[in-house]
Amino acid sequence: MAERTAVLEWHAAPGQAPPKAGLARGLLRTARPRQWIKNALVVAAPAAAGELLTARALTQLPLVFALFTACAAAVYLVNDARDAEADRAHPVKRHRPVAAGQVPVPVAYGAGGALAVLAPVAAAWLCPPYVCALLLAYLGLQLAYCLSLKHVLVVDLAVVTTGFLMRAMIGGVALGIPLSRWFLITTGFGALFMVAAKRYSEALRMTDRPGATRPLLTEYTAGYLRFVWQLAAGVAVLGYCLWALEEGGVPSASVLPWRQLSMVAFVLAVLRYAVFADRGEAGEPEDVVLRDRPLTLVAAAWMAMYALAVADW
Repeated sequence: MAERTAVLEWHAAPGQAPPKAGLARGLLRTARPRQWIKNALVVAAPAAAGELLTARALTQLPLVFALFTACAAAVYLVNDARDAEADRAHPVKRHRPVAAGQVPVPVAYGAGGALAVLAPVAAAWLCPPYVCALLLAYLGLQLAYCLSLKHVLVVDLAVVTTGFLMRAMIGGVALGIPLSRWFLITTGFGALFMVAAKRYSEALRMTDRPGATRPLLTEYTAGYLRFVWQLAAGVAVLGYCLWALEEGGVPSASVLPWRQLSMVAFVLAVLRYAVFADRGEAGEPEDVVLRDRPLTLVAAAWMAMYALAVADW
């Protein structure tokens, strides 16, 4: 434990290279392994279309997941290298490997650049052309966010939301699955709901600590961010309900009307998540879902009913 602590707190002297083991750990930490769970959204479109367990999906989706994870890691590396100086003044971010000196800034830039090149090249070689195009669009948008867009009001929310939407789209693009309007509406506004809820929570927590928050948050009001997440939640629920009711009168072989029943679980999940948003406790979406057992159970129930609806069981 002492050795691990020493590695995390190690600072490189000028001109001195960090130990290889410490550098490797630092690069891995900078790639944000805890955030990789977000990339599981690549299965969203195939799951919605009932093609998640096909042979092609089982071979393509792990590859797409790995490529998207590489692109996301590239963005994290470049972002931390660019923000290293500012992060050193932040009470939490100063412990990031680049800001702490565990990973030199040039190394972070180099690793990020290498991943940003290799992932699209691999996608062009191994996946349909549109996968490579979507990865390049994701990289371009997220790097623009790192450079300037994160300082532009409203645009920063749109860019982060679009990143989630691209994750949800790419699995369908890889398998040639048409993306329905309801899928895009529900996914897009659901993502905006979680992004705005997280910003709102940050704004509430950091009200008395302006030096410990995102600079742009000081330009948003808590009332505005509350309006955004409430609006997004409403549109996401409406889009999902319209999907569920769209074929309500069509004969089905299902034992129960799973499409319609899944609306109950979906709405309950949104309402439960909104409790944490309203309290200012909606941090990373995956943390909110996994740390709250009732929300986890409701989400599992929704997934089961959705799967039964898609399978027409």
